[in-house]
Amino acid sequence: MNKEYSSNVSVPEIAFVACSGCAAGKERFSGVFKTCQQAVDSGFLRGECKDGCVGVGSCIKSCKYGAMSLVDGKVVIDPEKCNGCGDCAAKDVCPQGLIRMIPKEATNFIPCSSTEEDEDKVRATCGYGCIACGECERVCPEGAVTIQNNHAVIDYEKCVGCSACTVKCKKKIIVDTEHDLTVLKEKVAFVRCSEGKKALALYQEMGIETCEEAAKLDAKALGICTTGCCGLGSCTKVCRYDALKIVDGVAVVDPDKCVGCRDCTYACPRGLLTMVPYKGQKMVPCASTDDYEDKALVCDSGCIGCWDCKANCPNGAIFEEEKHAVIDPSLCDDCNMCQYVCQRDMIKKIEVPDYIYMQREALDATEGE
Repeated sequence: MNKEYSSNVSVPEIAFVACSGCAAGKERFSGVFKTCQQAVDSGFLRGECKDGCVGVGSCIKSCKYGAMSLVDGKVVIDPEKCNGCGDCAAKDVCPQGLIRMIPKEATNFIPCSSTEEDEDKVRATCGYGCIACGECERVCPEGAVTIQNNHAVIDYEKCVGCSACTVKCKKKIIVDTEHDLTVLKEKVAFVRCSEGKKALALYQEMGIETCEEAAKLDAKALGICTTGCCGLGSCTKVCRYDALKIVDGVAVVDPDKCVGCRDCTYACPRGLLTMVPYKGQKMVPCASTDDYEDKALVCDSGCIGCWDCKANCPNGAIFEEEKHAVIDPSLCDDCNMCQYVCQRDMIKKIEVPDYIYMQREALDATEGE
């Protein structure tokens, strides 16, 4: 959307549903109630979003133009059929007040209306939930984005369709029809572990099904790494972009697909996923706090704390943290020295495409703030 909109000019509009999630009981309400109001009146269960779309479809019935449909419990609007009449946005149609009329040429959308204040609850309830961090509001050069009632809202009279809010959104929930989310990102996830075959095989033999269950066991007594990846995929289950997969018992991030939403970092019970800058750089895939002798017994690729990498880093970018090496990305110049001297050949480079400049251009307006 490259034009500004004035309240004095008549602008063609279409309907927009400010909810993309399925956390308001859609599956539970399906086929049970005739109207969305009835579903809302029945109440929500603990852990459900009380502000989201209940998916019964009262709005669909109100549309005279066949512009609305229910796909996998989600209300989908066909922009070619919607004529902007606003019937679906009436309060007696959508009791949650989720349908808003926006400019037809709009390209940025925030599909969330959650009023929940607790970020952890939002993340646990819905992958598409706005956590009201305010990053989008602070970075918008036009002042078009504000936090209202604990979720972000776009003022389309001010929005010019740049990608600043898309880049800065921590949850990556802002829909941007002009820019690719897999390119517009500052950080991606990284797993601080590179070997998990032995642990995963043991957990499967024991009938353990989740990372949460595995993390509660006495790993040292079992003869496996006490801080390594469980390999049971709690992180892969929450990833909306298919950027995580389990390879040889350990989670692996595809930086090309990862958008930096951080959902996986909350899902890992051992805190092995961290966010790192989206640029070619070195990282140490180990978080072990065990002594060298214990590490050597359970892992062939963990950091043994020899500190050769630290001693040879020309920028002082590597430091010791609880018996393993950590690289400071702000100091790393990607010189390859640490990889050259690492006795175990375990320091990894995050490969990214050369083209990462669009996001920098989008953020120029707020540079130095």
